[in-house]
Amino acid sequence: MRTRPNWLAGGFVTLWLVIVGVPIYTMISWSLQTRDDFLDHGPIALPRAITLENIAGVLDTGFVRYLLNTAIVTFSCVALTLLVAIPAAYAIVRSTSWISGFAFRIFLLGLAIPAQATIIPLYLIINRMQLYDSLTAIILPTVAFALPLAVLVLAGSLRDVSDELYDAMTVDGAGPFRIMWQLVVPMSRGSIAAVGTYSALGAWNQFLFPLILTVDPNLRVITLGLQSYRQEFQINLPGMMMAVLLTALPVFVLYLVARRWLIAGLAGLGSR
Repeated sequence: MRTRPNWLAGGFVTLWLVIVGVPIYTMISWSLQTRDDFLDHGPIALPRAITLENIAGVLDTGFVRYLLNTAIVTFSCVALTLLVAIPAAYAIVRSTSWISGFAFRIFLLGLAIPAQATIIPLYLIINRMQLYDSLTAIILPTVAFALPLAVLVLAGSLRDVSDELYDAMTVDGAGPFRIMWQLVVPMSRGSIAAVGTYSALGAWNQFLFPLILTVDPNLRVITLGLQSYRQEFQINLPGMMMAVLLTALPVFVLYLVARRWLIAGLAGLGSR
């Protein structure tokens, strides 16, 4: 039997493809044009002559340093988030004390607090700790705001681990740390990958904390470095688009590698 085509679904898919594809095409097209060609022919016209000189211009503005700072912040945020979230989720799931349930509710409360609402007290705390104008001042708040969702996802994943497995390892003489390392971590690799990917994306795209908590140009991350293309009376759009394209490539590669775990972790969260 022939199946009748779903024209409505096809129309919506085509519309969504246009909505997503036009900005990507514009970004790539602008980044491969010279500034004069862009001003002469408009933003949607095809490039008359493809040039790679924008790459050299981006590298000359300190992009490598911004990329290195962003990589340090991202790696540190992912490592600290997992280092705290995995034991916290394990304690919340396995403990029968009311303290663990109370701690879990505190983590859930963090999901309802936007970062913008805490920037003034956070600025005062960072100043009192003498961490202002350092990469640590970016890392610690980013980790704090990534922990609530990380603990929620990991706690939901650990509840799926059978109690018989915990009991079997306990009978074999395994302590809590060994159980967590040899049972919890291998059984939750998908959720850990999802949490790590989410934390990495949040740290990579962080703008508010670097803007407020750092002033040294040598400590700029990529999101702040893009502002160097905007001047008082003009803006270098082809150069900025090339910088945006180079910035998006690592995120795109990370998503291609970890998309299965990311979608599975968030889907598991939504089914609870």
